[in-house]
Amino acid sequence: MGYFKEKYDAIIIGGALAGMSCALSLAKNGKDVLILERHNLPGGLTTSFVRGGMEMEATLHEMMSIGPKEMPLKIRQFLEEMNVMVDWLRVPEAYRISVPKENIDITLHAGFTGSVKNDIFIPGEFTMAHEIDEKYPNTFKEVNRFMNLCAEVYNSVNVLSDSSMSKLQMLLKHQGLVRTAGYSTEEVLKSFDLPSEVIDILKAYWIYVGSPFSELPFTIYAFLMADYFIGGSYVCKEFSHELSLRMQEACEEMNVQYEYGQDVDKILVRDGHVYGVKTKRGDIIYSNYVACSAYPNTCYGRMIEPINSVPKEAYQNTNARKMGVSVVSVVLILDKTPEELNIHDYSVFSSESNMDLDKFFEQGKTLGPYDYLTTICLNYANPSCVKEGYTSLSITYLPSPLAFLDITDLNYHEIKRKMAFDMIKTISDHLGVNLFDHIIEIEIEMPHTVAHYTSNFLGGIYGYQHSMEDHVVARLMMADGENYIKGLAFCGAHAISGDGMAPAISNGRKAAKTLLDQMDTEGK
Repeated sequence: MGYFKEKYDAIIIGGALAGMSCALSLAKNGKDVLILERHNLPGGLTTSFVRGGMEMEATLHEMMSIGPKEMPLKIRQFLEEMNVMVDWLRVPEAYRISVPKENIDITLHAGFTGSVKNDIFIPGEFTMAHEIDEKYPNTFKEVNRFMNLCAEVYNSVNVLSDSSMSKLQMLLKHQGLVRTAGYSTEEVLKSFDLPSEVIDILKAYWIYVGSPFSELPFTIYAFLMADYFIGGSYVCKEFSHELSLRMQEACEEMNVQYEYGQDVDKILVRDGHVYGVKTKRGDIIYSNYVACSAYPNTCYGRMIEPINSVPKEAYQNTNARKMGVSVVSVVLILDKTPEELNIHDYSVFSSESNMDLDKFFEQGKTLGPYDYLTTICLNYANPSCVKEGYTSLSITYLPSPLAFLDITDLNYHEIKRKMAFDMIKTISDHLGVNLFDHIIEIEIEMPHTVAHYTSNFLGGIYGYQHSMEDHVVARLMMADGENYIKGLAFCGAHAISGDGMAPAISNGRKAAKTLLDQMDTEGK
């Protein structure tokens, strides 16, 4: 117990982005915080690795909610407020989508002339609406109207996440959100008079939310589309590990105690209230408030002590939620320049069949092959990411982790290599270049990789699947009712916002607010 205090205001289980943003928010409010991290590095999946003397990005494709320095979006604002200074590099385009069977091949860029004044959204023109109109004449007005609706909903969600208002104010100031709430993305898209090819172009980002459009609430899709196309997307110059290191340094600057190699085994509960944690090596550390990065499935299933402190409602709620996606990603270093390999864009979504999202989603319940893949060529956002004359390329699909449950240690490597081979061949055929001839380093990431490295339940990366019944707005409304154990909050991709690194940071901030509110109520 030499390096632990007698008691802390709050303990954070897990030092990934959500855990660190939670700790920073608590420390900013004068709380004495301890982070317990099982690894010897911060950041969880926000990391990189070195193979053959070259650093390779592990996970980050593009970070949302950053925005340019002169017009920062909410995550950049929060990070800079916490003195987390990252060298952000803007990604050159939003995406290129290539679907040969539908004769679709177009590259779209971020850019918007509208604005927000006094929390009121003012419409403008989107660059991508002009780009689509160039290929599909007479579509500008309708595409731009659709994107302005996305932007209006985006603004409303940002306003409502920071404040409360009456139903009358909602109706007066946030008509777009009120009008589309309760509708799926598919329903809203179909209400616009657009050619099927244009609708398919607007579907490209679906893989980053992990739900078919028939089940995805429009609010989620609108937020993602507006964020990417208004503020653009960004990567870290020193790979995503830079973000983890800068956040960890900021934690220490704010006197957060960050301890590595500390695997928490139990969350201790007495009379329905947290009173501490127990590590796997036997240390008992006291605090009345804990933010847990482990999935509720894991937390309620085996971490609460005594286990009968978990009410049946907690099990029912957790079991009712569907697992979101995991990842299969092939990370490559290639011995030619991108141009020599016929790679000309940073982010490409490509499909070897028609843009049938329901079909792609069903493919994700299998071990492949997958028709719809996303490739990221880091050279185009960060030219210094690899030695001159080389290419850093990743090929990714986000399948359901449930497809991988029957894999054993006897067939794991065979299946992993077969899946990677299929993905590389698909992209090789798409490019007209045999990538196999140019591989000098390769890593294959699977759900098992995630589960082993982070202990994420089933190797999930996006928490629970968004659906028409269970999405960020509904979760926000029900959040207080899900505080089943006093003093316990959850932070991570599985929490309210779900999906990705920026939402993980938002989830950490929300967890901090939950604990601060409880502290105020209980007079702590």
